[in-house]
Amino acid sequence: MPSPTNTCPDTPERRDARFVFHPYSNARETLEHGSLVMERGEGVHVIDTAGNRYLEAMSGLWCVGLGFSEERLIRAAERQLRTLPYYHSFSLKSHAPQIDLAEKLVTMAPGGMSKAFFTNSGSEANDTAIKMIWYRANALGQPKRKKIIGRKRGYHGITIGSGSLTGIARNHESFDLPLPGFLHVSAPHFWKDGAGSETESEFATRLADELEALVLREGPETIAAFFAEPVMGAGGVIVPPETYWDKIQAVLRRYDILMVADEVICGFGRTGRMFGCETYAITPDILVLSKQLSSAYMPISAVLINDRVFDPIAEHTAVLGSFGHGFTGSGHPVAAAVARETIAIIEERNLVAHAAETGAHMQRALRALRGNPFVGEVRGVGLIAAVETVSDKVATRTVTPPGALGARIAARMQGYGVISRAMGDAVAFCPPLISEKHDIDVMVAALERALVDEAIHLEGTEA
Repeated sequence: MPSPTNTCPDTPERRDARFVFHPYSNARETLEHGSLVMERGEGVHVIDTAGNRYLEAMSGLWCVGLGFSEERLIRAAERQLRTLPYYHSFSLKSHAPQIDLAEKLVTMAPGGMSKAFFTNSGSEANDTAIKMIWYRANALGQPKRKKIIGRKRGYHGITIGSGSLTGIARNHESFDLPLPGFLHVSAPHFWKDGAGSETESEFATRLADELEALVLREGPETIAAFFAEPVMGAGGVIVPPETYWDKIQAVLRRYDILMVADEVICGFGRTGRMFGCETYAITPDILVLSKQLSSAYMPISAVLINDRVFDPIAEHTAVLGSFGHGFTGSGHPVAAAVARETIAIIEERNLVAHAAETGAHMQRALRALRGNPFVGEVRGVGLIAAVETVSDKVATRTVTPPGALGARIAARMQGYGVISRAMGDAVAFCPPLISEKHDIDVMVAALERALVDEAIHLEGTEA
């Protein structure tokens, strides 16, 4: 039987429910209730078709660093559309925007990067990195070195390869994922998984030992790479404990395993440094970028590789005649031009330092809520944070079913004009880089009101 929303397609909301199959959605719920349809953006705000204004405290999907109305990015796209609206990167072809962006990224990135390979999304970029790693192993005469290690709760995308690398059960259910050869170790969430009187450093040692035990159990000669976000994003904004990255990287070096840093969320100022690798002293062999690379005004992503990765691949292409991988939109000139302008704006306006300062204000304001009975943990760095909601602070647990409390808090905040995101019972915040302290205050005030409303709601249900 058709949903009532399908019977009168006279509004954007009803037409959306009738024609659009949404990602990350309960399709039946969408048919019944429709979606919130946005019409325009202004700075850090978006406005829906009913004229309601929202502070976008998630930068869309962790990505709109420069806000929703940056004229310089619009003009950069228009200039390039009028000059060369499209050209490809296949078969020894190129264009100036791709070359300029590649040079900028390679020279600014940490880890001694050498080359940039362009794709269209973080998922495509991580899939590309996986294929590069497998290709390289064959080039080196190491055909067994194909296994890749990710982390539980890690997020690297939703294509078949990157979806296997992702460590979130919902991304695997009914998709027959992960594929063989993708392994996962524990997330570095000290508050949730630290044992007894264990210190952060002891917890980090335990996780490094877990990684090493997995490598030895599988065989070091079979392990190609370790993929990780400097700060885990969609898995709940998990900030690594003290000494974690030093100890993890020591294991990787011991067994000659490539380090792949997924900077799709952390890159371009989110952690208060240009790259999360700089915040946590990570030395990657491969660096994956997207989202804030173009402030999401155009789809674009990049895989940066060092010579340790590139040289064997290059030699093998001479043997085979080609690196048989790429996308129609790889290095798209309009997207590349917008990305290059995005980086210029971030640098000219000193937005990394601004994010560090505004982020410190946000971290202080959120941590001031730790006395609330529904707040179990506040975690984050720079302009990225999460508040873990609980109904039992001592047991660090929440109501049943899991995720219900976080979803209610996020929904209440949206009612107060602030868009956040519930990831389980963690409510996440990732406001645009251009956010000011007063924007943060509005965001935190909405969270406080939502927590008060939840207390009133529970009192009513228990009465």
